Amino acid sequence: MVAASAALLVLITVAAVVMADRFGGQLSLPRALGCVVRADGEVTLDPEQMANAATISAVGIRRGMPAQAVVVALATAYQESGLRNLAGGDRDSVGLFQQRPSQGWGTPEQIRDPRYAANRFYAALVKVRGWERMRVTDAAQRVQRSAFPEAYQKWADEAGVLSRALVGEATGAVSCTVPRDPVLRGAAAATELSSRLSRDWGSVRTAELAELLGLSLVATDQQAGWQYAHWLVAHADSNGVKRVRFAGLQWTAKAGTWSEVADETLAADRVIAEVFGDA
Repeated sequence: MVAASAALLVLITVAAVVMADRFGGQLSLPRALGCVVRADGEVTLDPEQMANAATISAVGIRRGMPAQAVVVALATAYQESGLRNLAGGDRDSVGLFQQRPSQGWGTPEQIRDPRYAANRFYAALVKVRGWERMRVTDAAQRVQRSAFPEAYQKWADEAGVLSRALVGEATGAVSCTVPRDPVLRGAAAATELSSRLSRDWGSVRTAELAELLGLSLVATDQQAGWQYAHWLVAHADSNGVKRVRFAGLQWTAKAGTWSEVADETLAADRVIAEVFGDA
């Protein structure tokens, strides 16, 4: 036992020295990667889950679905896949909603596209008469026809928190901590971010972004602005997003949180996303 404890202490010490050397001689613990959503409740997700939740919400908003539809969709994906785009599942189930090609949901390749899967879910939901007045689990069950019809209800609260943030009903509600060394940088990051934005949101009004590498989005109102801002933070991990600014607040990859920022040059209807420059 003593030997094991000594060995563990050595490992901890070595790791601490490595971190101190890596971060300029200052000893510090690495930040845990992930996202916290606070909107009349709190939910913690990893980057993959957060990005998928944001995409599901964006597809619903783009379709003109009410917020309750987003709640139902998120609760369903929570239960079916843990908000992960799974390659398989029970029998031939695939993707976020575990939709089955054999039941007419599409090809496996189509269903593995989160946007396609979300669109198919919403299209099925609107065909359910009176879904808006149903419990979350009842509305989801009418679409999914699960062997566990009550299972979706346990995710209703989490889905409600996510929905309030992602449909723009809350301010500065999505905070994510991302790696110090992003997967994408520079023009590649800006291009990929723009492409994903278009795939999720369709046509989005943009403006020139002087001197900074990234995107400048034009929001029709505060709610739309926070829809975009929260989506950008949710997708920061895989798209090299360094900073997001809107309505006097900014999120930075360095801090991982939102804070006030004074920028008189930033128009009130602009959502700015800056990506990391080339190393």
